[in-house]
Amino acid sequence: MKSTYLFDYVNENEFKKLERSIKKYNMLAYKKLYFEYYPSLKEGKFLGKLIATNKSNGTKTYELKLPTDALFSKVHGDIKLYYLVYEKEKIVMLDKFEPMDILSEGHASELVTYKGVMVSKQHAEKDMFKINLLNMIDK
Repeated sequence: MKSTYLFDYVNENEFKKLERSIKKYNMLAYKKLYFEYYPSLKEGKFLGKLIATNKSNGTKTYELKLPTDALFSKVHGDIKLYYLVYEKEKIVMLDKFEPMDILSEGHASELVTYKGVMVSKQHAEKDMFKINLLNMIDK
């Protein structure tokens, strides 16, 4: 029988909140995450870019970019999953998602969209300015 990696969380509550926010606002990223990326990680196929190695703990830290809309990426940044791998123990420790601020705000309250992009309530003018500017550049 093939051994698989187990999932664990650095902060499960916070991670699940951000995961639900991704499900609500970016279904493509959520589907890729659940139906492609998580099964690959469980099989031991580590996706993304290796960003750190800790030899004393025996861990490797990875950064995995999730598919996002180009305009969303330009306004808020790419959605990235950070996770640690404990190879000896066969554990994948799911750490966090980025951009944390817009995803956690999206979980806490309903966000509005402007021209198809989520707009933060705290930085609404700034986000709308970026969206307008990017649309003007594209024309």
